[in-house]
Amino acid sequence: MNDLDKVDLAILAALQNDGRMSNARLAETVGLSETPCARRLKRLENDGYIDQYRAMLSRSALGYGVVAFVYVRFAVHDRAVATRFEREVLAIPRILSCHNVSGSADYILQIVARDLDDFGTFLRDQLRSLPGVTSLESALSLREVKANGGLPLG
Repeated sequence: MNDLDKVDLAILAALQNDGRMSNARLAETVGLSETPCARRLKRLENDGYIDQYRAMLSRSALGYGVVAFVYVRFAVHDRAVATRFEREVLAIPRILSCHNVSGSADYILQIVARDLDDFGTFLRDQLRSLPGVTSLESALSLREVKANGGLPLG
């Protein structure tokens, strides 16, 4: 991040808040004319500071009323089993995120479900059958306070 100046950081911050912002509006927001702004943006993309652009969908509008965090534990810590577990997790769309963590759990999954019955069925039929899983513990989100916060800049 040492090679980013204040304008680069302003571009990243603006796009983090609104990824659909036009180049004209972005240039106006950061105090540049359009051509230099477009050049900087292209450089930020090419240098890997911007991974992707995407839309944030509404869980409630799509009928996902439950957000759960599931703590996954393995009894045996075998690299091949962990690799199979991770590969299978990547293929399950309702698992929004998967983190290999330190502490009492091996992985933490963020999962969406339509309701508690749907979540229970998913837990029983899919999560318990994943490679290596010996124990699951769930925490249901009661209310989301902050979501999809951008990365701190500057």
